[in-house]
Amino acid sequence: MATSQHSAQAFYDGLPWQHHYGEGVSTEFQPLPESSLAEMLRQAAHHHPERTAFTTCLDNGLNASLDYATTDRLSDHFMAWLLREAGLGPGEPVAIQMPNCLAYPVTAFGALKAGTPLVNMNPLYTAPEMHHQLADSGARVLVIVDLFADKLEQALNDTAVEHVVLTSVADFFPKPLRWLIQGVLRWRGERPPPPAGVHHLGRTLEEGAAHLGQFTPPSPAADDLALLQYTGGTTGRAKGAMLRHRHLLANVAQIEAVAGPALRGHQDTVLTALPLYHIFAFTFNLLVFHRQGSHNVLCPSPRPVDRLRKAFARYPVTKFSGVNLLLHGLCQAEWFRSQPPPQLDLTVAGGTALNPRVAERWSEVTRSRVLEGYGLTETAPVVAVNPPQGEARLGTVGLPVPGTEVRIVDDNDRPVPAGERGEVVVRGPQVFDGYWKQPQESEHALRGGWFHTGDVGVMDEQGYLRIVDRKKDMIDVGGFNVFPQEVEEALLEHPAIIMAAVVGVPAGGDAGDEQVVAYVVCDERESAPDEDALRQFLNRHLTRYKIPRRILFRDSLPVTTVGKVLRRELREQAREEVGPA
Repeated sequence: MATSQHSAQAFYDGLPWQHHYGEGVSTEFQPLPESSLAEMLRQAAHHHPERTAFTTCLDNGLNASLDYATTDRLSDHFMAWLLREAGLGPGEPVAIQMPNCLAYPVTAFGALKAGTPLVNMNPLYTAPEMHHQLADSGARVLVIVDLFADKLEQALNDTAVEHVVLTSVADFFPKPLRWLIQGVLRWRGERPPPPAGVHHLGRTLEEGAAHLGQFTPPSPAADDLALLQYTGGTTGRAKGAMLRHRHLLANVAQIEAVAGPALRGHQDTVLTALPLYHIFAFTFNLLVFHRQGSHNVLCPSPRPVDRLRKAFARYPVTKFSGVNLLLHGLCQAEWFRSQPPPQLDLTVAGGTALNPRVAERWSEVTRSRVLEGYGLTETAPVVAVNPPQGEARLGTVGLPVPGTEVRIVDDNDRPVPAGERGEVVVRGPQVFDGYWKQPQESEHALRGGWFHTGDVGVMDEQGYLRIVDRKKDMIDVGGFNVFPQEVEEALLEHPAIIMAAVVGVPAGGDAGDEQVVAYVVCDERESAPDEDALRQFLNRHLTRYKIPRRILFRDSLPVTTVGKVLRRELREQAREEVGPA
């Protein structure tokens, strides 16, 4: 036992993944020269002032753009408004709640420059969900898109919010287009009347501009809080992960190091369909490509995928990030299959497990690779990714990025040998400092100096990581552990199944046993199997106790905005629909 333990420890200490990054990738972590995100943003504007930084492209093709210099100037105006008009001090959070649009970088960059932590919020949140994040963060300013202003009265009750800034997806469009877009939204009933007492973004920028030159802008430091990024809440109440400027700068450096020659600076156009309020798109699409001087095409919503058609047709997209559901949807669309982006050279997938069939189909359609990665809110977010310059192994999330240590440990935090399952723990410069106002949760998550992810994984001899499942989602069937993802992967082997989610519900009796329940979505173009036929299919892939007791067919499954299945909701549904065995 002691020899095995020593051998496992030596395996991880040897950092085997460093040998497989590929040509030109440094194995050592090399920090960026900038000391804060504010400095990084200013440097990008200095080096690329006249290049187009952001374009909002609506699903009807209407679009508007901001160059680097204008984005920098307008975000300075918002910074000044936060400090001089709203009266925020260092460390007082600003909440931003909007889809991908030009107002996002203007206000988010302004908050980062002001040294006021940014609280990213999903615009589709219900009023109670909004209230939780606003009350928990203590935000004094909320910037919200006008489409959802009708939630404000309920959401703001008993919070610290003093100022509400209203914005629109049409902000920064030429006036005729802006009036047209806002008129159509009002006619459709999608733009409720603005409540009394709110500020409009255009006016705040004018007020902020009047203060510039009258004070010395702050200089945020590396240790200052940059984001209060709330966890997805797929398994429970969302917690605010404290990410400092140094955490995000470190992850930008790590991504740039691994991507290497795949990043082409101002020659790149990245299409951002994933929401910027999600940590994956925030770091990868927003920060990395802005530092590179690239063109970022913002799409307010990728659902249905036809909303991306005009953007793909109009712009020479070279980089794309997505999740399994989005990539599958695009490959199913006739317009995308017939005219895929000819210059696309890199796609990164994350957020949820990538179906190998989807990955293969994406490569066939686009003639470019899709690289799966792994990250968490608490790690800013990238922990591992399949290297663009090295070997990409389908079914794995790749190699830990430079400067990151990953171990697989047992329930006593002892390293397990390569090839064995255990909890994934992470240590590196991108790992957060803890949860906002939750010292006990923070201490538990960061015990022993390692972030305990709650994910079950396996690492092979070369350092490639495979995520098996969430520890909290593991199902106890008569004393045997069943990992939902393993069952989901077996279901997805069936040609008619395009989505699958597996949960455990009480089996009845006093033993505390659970039964396996599966929800599946079938491809409309395929002949759908019945429950018995699907169970017989699974007999060829799974041990008997892993086969779902019930298989329920649905037209769709509840997912987050980045396509991650909400197992918590399905678990509650299953308890009502299935009941004890």
